[in-house]
Amino acid sequence: MLGSITLILVCQLAGEAIVHLFDWPLPGPVLGMLLLFLVLLVRGRVDKPLDRVTRGILSNLGLLFVPVAVGVMTQTDALAAEAIPIAVAVLASTVVTMLVTGWVMQALDRRGRKDPPS
Repeated sequence: MLGSITLILVCQLAGEAIVHLFDWPLPGPVLGMLLLFLVLLVRGRVDKPLDRVTRGILSNLGLLFVPVAVGVMTQTDALAAEAIPIAVAVLASTVVTMLVTGWVMQALDRRGRKDPPS
């Protein structure tokens, strides 16, 4: 279990180091997650201890959003001042997401109809 937590943290640290070293506009933990994914691809499997650790983290994921929510609540003045741009961005991104999802589903449906069943 300790080895699994260490692997996750080392991948995150490596991601942070690479992002800072090359000054990439990417969050370090995202690159760390990609590195962990590559490690798992090379291994070809997920060990049981790593599976247990990740399931434990995911089962408590909601708790990790509490500090973010508190941070948002302390910034209500800034949110109020920028309410219109925030609302426009949320609505526009929602519409774009729905349109792209619809187009992808239509394309996959057409592709599925062209391929004969095996």
